[in-house]
Amino acid sequence: MLLALLLGIVAPPAAALELAEGAPETYVVRKGDTLWGIAGMYLDEPWLWPELWDVNPQIDNPHLIFPGDQLYLSWVDGKPRLAVRRGRDVKLTPNMRVSQRDLAIPVIPLDQIGAFLRRHRILNAEQLDNAAYVVAASEERLISAAGDRVYGRGHFPDGERSYGIYRAGDVYRDPLTLEILGYQGKDIGDAQLLSSNRDEVTELEVTRVTEEVRITDRLLPLEERILDATFQPRAPAVNLDNAFMIAVDGGVSQIGTTDIVVLNKGARDGLERGHVLAIYKAGAMQFDEIARDNVRLPDVRAGLAMVFEVSEKASYALVLKASRVLKVMDKVKNP
Repeated sequence: MLLALLLGIVAPPAAALELAEGAPETYVVRKGDTLWGIAGMYLDEPWLWPELWDVNPQIDNPHLIFPGDQLYLSWVDGKPRLAVRRGRDVKLTPNMRVSQRDLAIPVIPLDQIGAFLRRHRILNAEQLDNAAYVVAASEERLISAAGDRVYGRGHFPDGERSYGIYRAGDVYRDPLTLEILGYQGKDIGDAQLLSSNRDEVTELEVTRVTEEVRITDRLLPLEERILDATFQPRAPAVNLDNAFMIAVDGGVSQIGTTDIVVLNKGARDGLERGHVLAIYKAGAMQFDEIARDNVRLPDVRAGLAMVFEVSEKASYALVLKASRVLKVMDKVKNP
């Protein structure tokens, strides 16, 4: 973009950034706002947010927006730009265990994805093989419940006290190549480390269960799952081919707004957190009475989803909008 400006290249009118009808000239950010909601207030195509946002290098964390900030709309070289005037600064004391990133508004509602991420993972074979695991339970039990103590074996990272208990669940496969993309890390519960992990066997107390804890269940640090939701909504930089929603949280048959889905594309395909994708339903087959054969109608755009967690071969996405009933194996494409 900078090179284009230096050379005096002007984008064609069709590519101009268009504001949403009724976009306010100024807006004071409130607690509970999300970046996606604000982007939709100013743009009919909210994934173009990076083109609207005016990064001010003179303020700290210019990509972050906080409650109390004032947003104001201006025009630069005939193009709309949205800038920020910081509200009252939040003073952080040395004893506070939060950062400015924690206080910024998230891109999408944390209550929809924070708990999900804490309880769900896409695991690969290497992670399963290398994770610590439950080797025994107290009093020689085969299964354990909340309040019971279990013994783990394997690598427990220094400083980590809280662990999620997981069991390998569904296998995620690419629907076309049948390649294994990962395994569902099925949430079994939480455990708190009790003894020093210097010993070959580490003692833990089970603090929460969704079902009985079994020997061989995996133990993974919970703190790794704290969500940084301050990424920006944007379109992918690469074109996605043969991308599908291959699973949905809860295993429901119909997918709608706020549902969380698994995509068969990940980091190796260029996906990143914040990427916005259009959801398409496959066009129906129609019999052509003139040619006397079947023809497939064009795919129908039916919604939007945002990627919020990426593994190497698969991703989690939140359905932001659904104009029709969606299902597993509906396609996702660049918006």
